[in-house]
Parts: sequence; structure tokens; C-alpha cells
Amino acid sequence: MQVSIVMPVLNEAQGVEGALRALAPLRHAGVEVIVVDGGSHDGTAALAAPLADQLLHAPPGRGVQMNCGAAAAAGELLLFLHADTRLPDQALPLLQAACKDVAHQFVWGRFDVAIAGRSPWLPVVACMMNLRSRLSGIATGDQAIFVRRAAFEAVGGFPAQPLMEDIELSRRLRALHAPCCLRQRVTTSGRRWDTRGAWRTIALMWRLRWLYWRGTPADVLAARYR
Repeated sequence: MQVSIVMPVLNEAQGVEGALRALAPLRHAGVEVIVVDGGSHDGTAALAAPLADQLLHAPPGRGVQMNCGAAAAAGELLLFLHADTRLPDQALPLLQAACKDVAHQFVWGRFDVAIAGRSPWLPVVACMMNLRSRLSGIATGDQAIFVRRAAFEAVGGFPAQPLMEDIELSRRLRALHAPCCLRQRVTTSGRRWDTRGAWRTIALMWRLRWLYWRGTPADVLAARYR
């Protein structure tokens, strides 16, 4: 099954080259890598162009950018990867095995996550994220969501909203089928936890998710998040 990785970026000049070089073995194995720039003004696009199969431009907003990349992708399996997240070494065989798991009627899934940062609480945060995801069937963008193109298109892709686009996509996909939860871990940056404080960030994110569940519009939540 052809795999396409879609990476939305915005002012990621400091880390985009490292992120894309980490995907070079996958590109060598036939995986398509698409970078979608949301209007960076720090040279991100120029740095990314030589290291990707396609460089696209879209209005800022991860949901909008990832929809743009998905529309241009050749793959039957789409994987959405943040620029500060690294896939495990055996990502491709793991994805291929998941796709062949006919018994579980594979539709979509995500990886467990580990968080790299200074706070000693980050392993606890990651454990909570992984457990919550398994119990709820909801994934976050940090967990590298992957989905069959047909299912992605059937639910209308990511919603055009400034926050919780990953939560909303998960809800829609969960209505089709429970996610495939891979225990192998992606590693994501802990910069927001290190910058804002681990427990303060946890409290904020749980509150925002609760408010979203209660029906608070995503643009209102985005303003509170900022």
C-alpha cells in the first residue's frame, strides 16, 4: 500500500531539516513526503523543498494545511506528522502490518507517544495521553494519526477550525471504526510543557477538551490557548 506522509509547517526553520532528514529512509523505501507551508516567514519552505517530494502552500491552520496535502497525495494510506514529532525506526513495517490486519478491518490508527523535554513529569504525561487515547478512541496530532484515504474522504477530512481539528477528525473516524492503537512510540517535542509548565499545560488542555465537548466553538478555545 502506497503511504504518503503529510507534514504541516509554519515557521519551523529551526527544526524542519532535521525532521525531513529523519524521513529520508522512508522516502528511499517509496514513501511520499509532502510538506505544506502555512505562510512561514523564516525560510522554512526553502529549507524543506529539497527534502520533500512535494512542497505546497496553504492558508495557516493545521487542518487546512493537512487537507491540502492529502488532496495532492498519491498514497492510499495517509499519515499526518507534526514537524516536531519523530516516527519510530520500524514505522513502515508497522503501518504495512496494520493495513493487512483484515481481521480488525483496519480503517485508521495512531502510535503511542513519548515526550522529549526537561520536565521529569513528561513520562507521566505521555502515559496519561496514551491511556486516555486507548480508552476514548480519540487521538491527537502528536500521535501521528494515519488513515485510509477512502475513510479520510468519507468523513470530510480535517475540519477547517483553528484548534481541536485532530480531536474532531478522531470523532468522525471513530464512528466508522475503532482506531488501531500501535504501542510503538513516536517521540514528540516537550517544548510547550517545558515552556508553560507540565501540570499547568495538562490542566489547560483538559479544560479546553472539556469545553469543546460541551460545545464551545473552536475559535474561542484557540484564543484561550494562545
